[in-house]
Amino acid sequence: MAPDESVIGIAPDPAEEQRSPEAESRRTSPERESWWAALRPFLLRLHFYAGVLIAPFLVVAAVTGLLYVFTPQLEQIVYDRELHVPAGATTLPLSDQVAAALAARPGDSVKSIRPAPTATDTTQVIFDAPDLQESYRRTAFVDPHTAEVRGVLETYGSGQALPLRAWIDNLHRGLHLGDAGRLYSELAASWLWVVVLGGVLLWIRRRRTSRRARQLLAPEFRVTGRRRILSWHGSAGLWAAIGLLFLSATGLTWSTYAGENISEIREALAWETPTVTTNLPPNSRSTGTADVGVDRVLQTATEHGLTGPVEITPPSDGDAYTVQQIQRHWPTQQDSVAVDPATGSVTATLRFADYPLMAKLSRWGIDAHMGLLFGWANQLVLAALMLGLLSMIFWGYRMWWLRRPTRAGRAAFGRPPERGAWRRVPGRVLAPIILAAVFVAYALPLLGGSLLLFLAIDMTLGWRARRRPAQQAGAGK
Repeated sequence: MAPDESVIGIAPDPAEEQRSPEAESRRTSPERESWWAALRPFLLRLHFYAGVLIAPFLVVAAVTGLLYVFTPQLEQIVYDRELHVPAGATTLPLSDQVAAALAARPGDSVKSIRPAPTATDTTQVIFDAPDLQESYRRTAFVDPHTAEVRGVLETYGSGQALPLRAWIDNLHRGLHLGDAGRLYSELAASWLWVVVLGGVLLWIRRRRTSRRARQLLAPEFRVTGRRRILSWHGSAGLWAAIGLLFLSATGLTWSTYAGENISEIREALAWETPTVTTNLPPNSRSTGTADVGVDRVLQTATEHGLTGPVEITPPSDGDAYTVQQIQRHWPTQQDSVAVDPATGSVTATLRFADYPLMAKLSRWGIDAHMGLLFGWANQLVLAALMLGLLSMIFWGYRMWWLRRPTRAGRAAFGRPPERGAWRRVPGRVLAPIILAAVFVAYALPLLGGSLLLFLAIDMTLGWRARRRPAQQAGAGK
């Protein structure tokens, strides 16, 4: 993602700049290159500050994300007793299984029920748990053949993540620091797409005169030192760009401030995920407390095509039962029906095929971000992206270290790319950039706030740089 030695804070050697294709192109066609010659130092400086100051947050997000990728397999191993049972000859009624769970948790109220999808799986009875943190539940795992309660665990979120996955998920999102901790992940997601797009543009412009795609897409093995590291850094960033942009966009939907703005935009554009209507017809409400029970409700849902893993939500406030598919692999199964508790008939149906396109994309995007959509293939791609991001960050810091200047035998930090370059950017280029920056800063508040911080740091460094010669001149008098 860092396209050039300047990305890590050091301007290229004059000899290298003179020999570079970019320098040759600027000499041969200055008018055509004037806008890029002015914009390039500006992008380099932004990329430099983002890379140096945001990279630590990206490292944390990448490492914790890598841990999360394979939690589905780890859950199956760690919670084998709760999740799996020997196959039995008969399956007890679902109502008996729920009764066993209630006996294990007397006084608790059932929130939802996930019947065992296969003969070797347990039924999950999920209870509301007001004594736990928000979004946490208490889940009883029941043998569908014997009604034995094989364990009760605290679970998290709509997907009912088990304790291991919930712990890693909380680490990835907020470092177990509550709402304050979530700012780190939002900051990382807010800047990731900026770093990626800037790096891709700089890398492509650097390699644009090459007639061979290999120099753009593959690292150079015949060079050494910084140039070799740069080739790995740039080419790897180009390959990973689309995946990292996807992770940035989907990650922002979970964030605190940007996520709220995204939700408002989705609501305004009617892009929200629809839900099945649970209102009962007037003639059914007169039946009072009549209830056909969960076994009949499950049978009705199955007859209407809801196969595979499902979740049954009991009625509340005189509404209908809700039965929804919860299979989130490809092809996605998220159909749902509402069932009248008095008659056992379906009162409303919502098919995933009828979701608005943006609601489908949102569902697929979230599941792909979590590594659920395409199974092992999805998980391996995410793992490769995380390892690639960590490698690119290491290469970026390594280049910065190799290009550090030394004075009197003492190492010093590399100087940032040229200051004040934005003043030379043509108005037709700068005006859209400013307008886009204002809009993005409003939609992504942490990005806007941290950008102001970068500007403050930059102005402070500029003030110190201007003051130093004056102090030296005064000392020499």
